[in-house]
Amino acid sequence: MPLKSYKPVTPSNRYKMWSDFSEITKKEPEKSLLEPLKKSGGRNNRGRITCRHIGGGHKRKYRLIDFKRKRRGEAAKVVAIEYDPNRSARIALLEYKDGQKSYILAPSGLEVGSQVDAGEQAAPEVGNALPLKAIPLGSSIHNVELQPGRGGQVARSAGQSCTLTNREAGYALVRLPSGEIRKIHEECYATMGVVGNIEHMNVVSGKAGRSRWLGVRPTVRGMCMNPVDHPNGGGEGKSKSGGGRQHLKSPWGHTKGQRTRQKKKASDAFIVSSRRKKRR
Repeated sequence: MPLKSYKPVTPSNRYKMWSDFSEITKKEPEKSLLEPLKKSGGRNNRGRITCRHIGGGHKRKYRLIDFKRKRRGEAAKVVAIEYDPNRSARIALLEYKDGQKSYILAPSGLEVGSQVDAGEQAAPEVGNALPLKAIPLGSSIHNVELQPGRGGQVARSAGQSCTLTNREAGYALVRLPSGEIRKIHEECYATMGVVGNIEHMNVVSGKAGRSRWLGVRPTVRGMCMNPVDHPNGGGEGKSKSGGGRQHLKSPWGHTKGQRTRQKKKASDAFIVSSRRKKRR
């Protein structure tokens, strides 16, 4: 996905780096694979804000993605590569021999007209889904299941991938995008290749309005607030004592950087190497 820059005829175009969408081959989505998407505005069922900085944005419909690759042993043809407003990755529209269609995440290198398959007998090629026990060591994979049959949960955003490093005692050792090495049951499925739209991380929106189109509201620094609104608020100007410049906290009192993961969590048994390097 090449990025394109713009002539600085307006302030928003001066630094804007945006996708040229050259890989998109179909503009209108498949109607049979759409669902309504209701917006919450960051509020729970009591109407209270539980996730800040969310609201507004363009109306969307959800695309039903086949994260489980349910049809095993049946080849499908890639009909189109489409844009999905609900995720950073592109999606590929598949069509099976009986006419049924489905969406999958589009890996880098997958083109219209390609054939993809799923199952133990599938070839380890880009876009094919296989159990971890059938994937060659050292391969790049994405859409990795954590429990057999649950559907892919790991490495689903643009440019993400995991690496299958080893297998032992019925488990595969997978290096996650975070650097963590985790044991995953070898019956879990994963898709070959790297998620497409690799240049997404280099996109520069250019203006605040584009964030509002995406449903992202402004973030105000706690130091600019009053003491009633934030632990870092208050003080006369940029205060280094009474307000604003004391030890940083979140609005709920956590010190920034404090670990919030449970000390005894069941999934700890599957973590071989933590993503946090030990300090010497």
